[in-house]
Amino acid sequence: MPTPRKKPASKPSSDPKKPTRSPRKKAANTPATTGVEPAAGRRKRSAPNPAAVPIGNGDGAPPPAGGRTFDLVIVESPAKAKTINKYLGPSFRVLASYGHVRDLSTRKLKGEEIAGIRIADGWKLRYAVDEKAEEEGRGRRRTAKDILAELRREADRANRVLLASDPDREGEAIARDIADELKLDPARTYRIRFNEITKSAIQQALASPEQINTDRVAAQEARRAMDRVVGFPLSNLLGKKVAGGLSAGRVQSVAVKLIVDREREIEAFVTDEYWKITALLAPQGSDVVWAADPKKSKIFAKKKPGDEKAAVGPKAADAAETDEPVEDTEAPEPEAADGQETAAAEVAPGASPGQERAGLPKPPAGSFMAELVKWDAADPKLGAETAADAVVEALRGVPFVVAKVEEKDRQDRPHAPFTTSTLQQQAFLRLRFAASRSMRAAQDLYQGVELQGQGQTALITYMRTDSTRISPDALTAVRSFIGAHPKLGAQYLPAKPNVYASGKSAQEAHEAIRPTDVTMTPNRAKELGLGGDQFRLYELIWQRFVASQCTPAILAVTTYDITAGQGLFRARGQVEKFPGYRRVLAPVGGQDNVVLPAVKERDVLDRLDLFETQHFTQPPPRYNQASLVKALEKEGIGRPSTYAEIIRRIQSKGYVTEEKNRFFATEIAKVVTDLLVRHFPKIMDMKFTSHFEEELDEIETGRCNYREVLDEFWGPFSEALKQATEGMAAAREVLEEKCPKCGRPLERRYSAKTGGSFVGCTGWKDKESPCRFKRGEDGKEIAGPEVTDIPCPACGKMMVKKEGRFGTFFTCSGEPDCPTTMNLRADGTRVVTALPTKNKCPKCGKQFLLLKESKAGKKYVQCPDAKCKFIADADPEGNPVKPADTGIVCEKCGQPMVIKVAWRGPFLSCSGYPKCRNAKSINAELREKLKDILPPMPEKGAKEKAKSDLPQVEITEKCPDCGAPMRLQKSRFGGRLFLGCTHYPKCKATAKVTPELQARIDAAGAAPTPAG
Repeated sequence: MPTPRKKPASKPSSDPKKPTRSPRKKAANTPATTGVEPAAGRRKRSAPNPAAVPIGNGDGAPPPAGGRTFDLVIVESPAKAKTINKYLGPSFRVLASYGHVRDLSTRKLKGEEIAGIRIADGWKLRYAVDEKAEEEGRGRRRTAKDILAELRREADRANRVLLASDPDREGEAIARDIADELKLDPARTYRIRFNEITKSAIQQALASPEQINTDRVAAQEARRAMDRVVGFPLSNLLGKKVAGGLSAGRVQSVAVKLIVDREREIEAFVTDEYWKITALLAPQGSDVVWAADPKKSKIFAKKKPGDEKAAVGPKAADAAETDEPVEDTEAPEPEAADGQETAAAEVAPGASPGQERAGLPKPPAGSFMAELVKWDAADPKLGAETAADAVVEALRGVPFVVAKVEEKDRQDRPHAPFTTSTLQQQAFLRLRFAASRSMRAAQDLYQGVELQGQGQTALITYMRTDSTRISPDALTAVRSFIGAHPKLGAQYLPAKPNVYASGKSAQEAHEAIRPTDVTMTPNRAKELGLGGDQFRLYELIWQRFVASQCTPAILAVTTYDITAGQGLFRARGQVEKFPGYRRVLAPVGGQDNVVLPAVKERDVLDRLDLFETQHFTQPPPRYNQASLVKALEKEGIGRPSTYAEIIRRIQSKGYVTEEKNRFFATEIAKVVTDLLVRHFPKIMDMKFTSHFEEELDEIETGRCNYREVLDEFWGPFSEALKQATEGMAAAREVLEEKCPKCGRPLERRYSAKTGGSFVGCTGWKDKESPCRFKRGEDGKEIAGPEVTDIPCPACGKMMVKKEGRFGTFFTCSGEPDCPTTMNLRADGTRVVTALPTKNKCPKCGKQFLLLKESKAGKKYVQCPDAKCKFIADADPEGNPVKPADTGIVCEKCGQPMVIKVAWRGPFLSCSGYPKCRNAKSINAELREKLKDILPPMPEKGAKEKAKSDLPQVEITEKCPDCGAPMRLQKSRFGGRLFLGCTHYPKCKATAKVTPELQARIDAAGAAPTPAG
């Protein structure tokens, strides 16, 4: 367990309730960041409160314009820019940086212990601007260098530059990076922050511009530096010792350990048998009709001991858990009649889903179930059928008498409005949204969505927060809404606002996630065009926020204690007397009323039947998206804003698979976890991870120097790294078996791609005569690249057949000298997708153009030099085709607009692409104007024709997100088959064609390649 570092001694505070610790000693006039001094660090250092002083002349007023006519606002995304632009006049221009404009360099230079970091020189960080374009949808967006060039041009022309990135540490670092890379003039550069994108919030931020908070930047840099010095060395080490392509990290490795530990708990779990006794009772004289059947009174469990152990693989193991109920990660434990906590087994059988699963019948009207909770004044221990039989025999002919009747009201209080963590949990439980899916929808709702008649509108506040605070204005608005709503009113409004405590690390400057305007009800938003995931998530956020300020629900709880010989039976009923907050947002899974018939103490009851039910103890459930997020938050691993990325990363690296919404640790995850725990116990200790998060908070508040934090970690870690490099054994096992191809020994190795192991020849690294023999876990040989007898259409050499994530493709055996490629179509035919031409690039004049074919079947030529970016339509011979003159110019840059074709049909695009990305659809007026040069529209009825071409097979698979039936669909690109949800577009989940389904397709006589 890591020992928390000794903190500075406390010093008196102006607030006696909140004693603060004195900040660590900082180097005089040394900026919090390293390498290039940030623009914020070049401000006046004599300011009394640097974090609150506006950038500029110090009085909040802008400097003289000097001929400049507008203020430039820089945000992260185009959607956010569009929303903000709606609230600003013509004197403002809003541009997007598309997130981070630079990152730590990945190239290690002399003097750097880790790429981009000179640790011995005071943790100096070296940043680099990425010149590669990133994927965005189906196209590619501009490089960070291009974006910075555009921002620099506009900043030079602007009166003021207002950096409006998100109000968190990462947003602060983005603002600093932009200021540094653009070399902005401190006299006219400001930092503005807002928690919601509304007119009032924007105006308030503009009225009080501030300086970049260097302490907050330092906290973000400390996190980034720590992640780099842990992630790079450990990932390289695992690549050498285990398998290439693996990664490790301060947070992700601990998250994997959580899942591995749970997996091993399940594997080591020993199942015990136990029995329950339940009586079906009714008041005397109630005339309840029930025909007892001794054959049906003994109910055996469907699950037998060892079912889970016998299952092989995640799918089979998960089949044993299909009856596991949905667990609300925020739900409190049920409370017994005497105020003590009680297990779910003690709840009245008529009300318990678990007992319905055990096979108990539904009690007829006027009767109820009561469970044996005591035998001889002790907990019943019925470990075998014979013990249960003995109890039933002892109860034969014994009267059942009501010993105690207790009726009381219980308040069910609403939950706090959403934080990032609770939003992810509830979105998974209620909507079956993965954490990444929830955050994508929340990001859209925060940045703004298009609503009819209102334009781009932001619907929720900032969605990365761990605070439950609500602003006074929002509280007033929601209380007014509740009081005036016809279905709510005064009885649903508490006398005082409900206040909720935030976690100890919550940043109180933030708010909970809530609607920006509570009067924008989900129904109204839907009428204005909100739909899909965005609507479903907004509805949940709106309901949770309104419910959080409603009165509690009142439940009438009735408990009967019934004596029968040596036994004590208990029944429990629950009736909702007043819905309270449930009128707005019902509990997860719903809670039905269970009404017990009226009885009095000392009443003798009719025993209608006595049931014996067999049960087996179950191992702890595997993590799902909600419970893993809850565990990460509880253990202090990462921050809520990083949970979605953590889950995505551990899945993409092969450590975890997700089957039926549950996580399974792969074989390679167990191997890697064991190695890291053995050689880096501090890194894998959850207390160290959570302690570092606390230190980041200390750095942000100026109480801690981030260099000291990192220095204290680096010393022991670098020593452990040296020892592991020399002492960690490679995770490979040489077998006695010989390679069937070359006779050399075989060895068991691991694959990051599959997450499992395989057997391969030890001669795979031999330079003179390498052997690529591989055998999978199923014992079958894994085929590698295969040289075919297909000649290359460009150079005549043979093509090589390969398998990729999109199916079969071919490359020339003469690559890289010959870049020819082919794809295999669904009907088995080959199509050339890249062919060198004799035309040199007209832009760079260095490379020969490649003739390519898009997924939609369109021919075009492209320069193979990624930096050149030349691309143009082409004829079948590979000659560039000059675009037809449309006579229309781009309203943004003035260059000609040209006709381009997408799978939906032609559209207009700026010829200045990618520098100018303006595009517009072709309406009826333009269609008439351009009718002579427009390419034909897609054939009508193509969608119906594609449906009719689908194999006629029965689809039994269910949607992994919403549980609806899936249907077979064909991709518009290449005709590959995949499964799509029948609830589209409400649910956009897709799945691959399973081997079992592919076999049925093959049997039906049509076997297109499944989509990868």
